[in-house]
Amino acid sequence: MPIIDILVNCPSIETADIISAALIEQRLVACSNRYPPIQSSYRWQGKLEHEEEHPLLLKTRAALAQQAEDAIRVLHPYDVPPIIRLNIDGANQDYIDWVYSVTRER
Repeated sequence: MPIIDILVNCPSIETADIISAALIEQRLVACSNRYPPIQSSYRWQGKLEHEEEHPLLLKTRAALAQQAEDAIRVLHPYDVPPIIRLNIDGANQDYIDWVYSVTRER
């Protein structure tokens, strides 16, 4: 029963909270963690940018990863949202069972 984490940086707390609530409500993820703001630097359209972002970590079953990513893309304001899937090598079985119990079947 594989699970994954999905990491996505958001431009605001509001965006992170909207994504989190929607995906939990749709049962695409079991839970989320919103971390304190970080300073991100990147090149966009030929220009060096420096922006504050809010990391959001979402936890789900591996089989729901694409559906969760599709939902994030709809809700995220960036043209190219940073959606990173992290494979979980192991976790306690009761946690895995909980993730499966609160997320939907395919």
